[in-house]
Amino acid sequence: MELSAGIQASLAGRYASALFDLASEAGTVTAVESDLDRLDAALSESEDLRALIRNPEISRSQIAGAMDGIGAHLGLSELTRNFLGVLSDNRRVSALPGMIRAFATIAAAQRGEVQAEVASAHALTDDQIATLESKLRAREGRTVKLKSRVDPDLLGGLVVTIGSQRIDSSIRTRLNSLAQAMKATGA
Repeated sequence: MELSAGIQASLAGRYASALFDLASEAGTVTAVESDLDRLDAALSESEDLRALIRNPEISRSQIAGAMDGIGAHLGLSELTRNFLGVLSDNRRVSALPGMIRAFATIAAAQRGEVQAEVASAHALTDDQIATLESKLRAREGRTVKLKSRVDPDLLGGLVVTIGSQRIDSSIRTRLNSLAQAMKATGA
């Protein structure tokens, strides 16, 4: 499997690669990926959880207990719960969001997919997401797994991120570009 050197070189990437290898051996990649999606959603929804994983004053045993409780509450698989235990023991829970992203990238690459994220000012409909996936598939030449999120600051349009590429057609960026052009010409 070909992985970018950036993923393998990062701390999050090394942990995600190790988790992916264990999940592959156990035949549970899909289950672990689903677990990590639930964890990612929990992190997105809870400021308290984000603060907890970043707090350096919490002891190893306290963070391990909290992670075990979260794992039980979310119904995570044994492998994912053990992984959270290792992160707690190694004081690496703060890197969990990066590990989740790295695992998703590794799993997508294994399936011949590419990960993409689209940010829009308003929630996209299923039809809009399907159309965008189709256009990105044609552009990339492979299946695109699209995650969408809402960013009201964009005002309108889209920002699509595929790996390190960014396609920005947001109104905010166009307005900023127009303002810069007006400054440059003295208008």
